[in-house]
Amino acid sequence: MPDLRAQWRALVPGAEALAEDLITRWSQPHRHYHTTDHLAAVLTVVDRYADLAPDADAVRLAAWFHDAVYDPRAPDNEERSAQLAETGLPAAGVPAGRVTETARLVRLTAGHAVADGDRTGALLADADLAILAAGQHDYDRYAAAVRREYAHVPEAAFRAGRAAVLESLLALPALFRIVPPRVEWEDRARANIERELSALRRASP
Repeated sequence: MPDLRAQWRALVPGAEALAEDLITRWSQPHRHYHTTDHLAAVLTVVDRYADLAPDADAVRLAAWFHDAVYDPRAPDNEERSAQLAETGLPAAGVPAGRVTETARLVRLTAGHAVADGDRTGALLADADLAILAAGQHDYDRYAAAVRREYAHVPEAAFRAGRAAVLESLLALPALFRIVPPRVEWEDRARANIERELSALRRASP
């Protein structure tokens, strides 16, 4: 896995305490998918296609914060994560404009709806959703990890809620907007989602 601390130091020098707080959050034991592995995967996509966004560092900061608050029982994780960025980044010396943009991007991940022309938002959304376009084995591992994060939810309720999330993703005009392999990713992601939906529906009483 990439050295997250080194990546953070390059992004926000002299803010080691904030990095440690974020890594601790991403390492909480109730997380099974939304872990430092997911953070590293998002940052890898952002770095690969950084030249596509007007402010790639804001995208990187948003990647660090977008699931910093993650409580599967709460409906406002993205909002609380954005507020964490608004609180922590100014104290780390990040300019106000970039703090505002970072928080906007974090809030965008609540539904991954990206406005036309929002290249910065598109890069974050594409990176965050890249797992959907993984090979079947990795996608199935991702889906199983999400189920583990919602172990407190009864099976029938989980199937209904998960199906609603997947259907909302399929309803997006496009899952991927800006990365060069977006057509290939789109086809593979929609096939994965449809396959998971079919399994959820078959399991329903």
